[in-house]
Amino acid sequence: MTKLTRELVDPVLVAAFEGWNDAGEAASLAVEHLAREWDAHELCSLTPDDYYDFQVTRPRLTVVDGQVGPLEWPTTSVRVARMPGGRDVVLVTGPEPNMRWRSYAADLLSIARELGVRRAVMLGSLLADAPHTRPIPVTGMASPRELGAGMGLEPTTYSGPTGIVGVVHEAFSDAGIEAVSLWAAIPHYVAQPPCPKATLALLAWVEDFADVKVPLGSLPEDAVSWEAGVNDLTAEDEEIAAYVRGLEEAKDTADLPEASGDAIAREFERYLRHRDDD
Repeated sequence: MTKLTRELVDPVLVAAFEGWNDAGEAASLAVEHLAREWDAHELCSLTPDDYYDFQVTRPRLTVVDGQVGPLEWPTTSVRVARMPGGRDVVLVTGPEPNMRWRSYAADLLSIARELGVRRAVMLGSLLADAPHTRPIPVTGMASPRELGAGMGLEPTTYSGPTGIVGVVHEAFSDAGIEAVSLWAAIPHYVAQPPCPKATLALLAWVEDFADVKVPLGSLPEDAVSWEAGVNDLTAEDEEIAAYVRGLEEAKDTADLPEASGDAIAREFERYLRHRDDD
């Protein structure tokens, strides 16, 4: 690993992996947004030959004016950013590996230990029967369980195939590092990337679990424009519009028991948690 020029301050790790875990690219774009806004610098990357099948995840070739540029090999990048308040954030991004998942998770764990990471936040996004006109649902799991409960995270109930997010979560949890996995539900009828509304929903939870204030840039405006664009598309097809209305009714009915004074107060406190400076 590249040597650090300074010791990291209370670092928290935030990771997202392209592919199966990244519907609408909401998760990977969330980490890229953080890297851009926080001017993160490259620390190291994992050796691609160990974890990628290049016939499945191919390297990229760029040719400009007949000149061949350097190949871009699929790899997992580890970057570091220093927050205005002094805390460091370790950002991990890359395609989901094609092989040797346990070794891959062990490599990330080794890097996290060397950097002094005590909490890891993994981001994912999945396709779901969610209406685009309602807040993007974010569910997940936390180890220890009390960590998620204390933040008001809605726990997920799931049994089935998992991606690299689940494998890395278990590896960190078993090693005694606090681990959080957050999943945004992307409306399946508008799955093409980007989905800024889902990216924004994930970043709101990153603020809570990473205990940092995230600069949102143009994401709020992009989310509004995205929803307006989907509204226009659905309005052109009455069958799709009726389907969305059915999803809205089902969502509103399911959420009705939660519309209590206590629930509203908890959500308001959560919103204010990282807005005190405003």
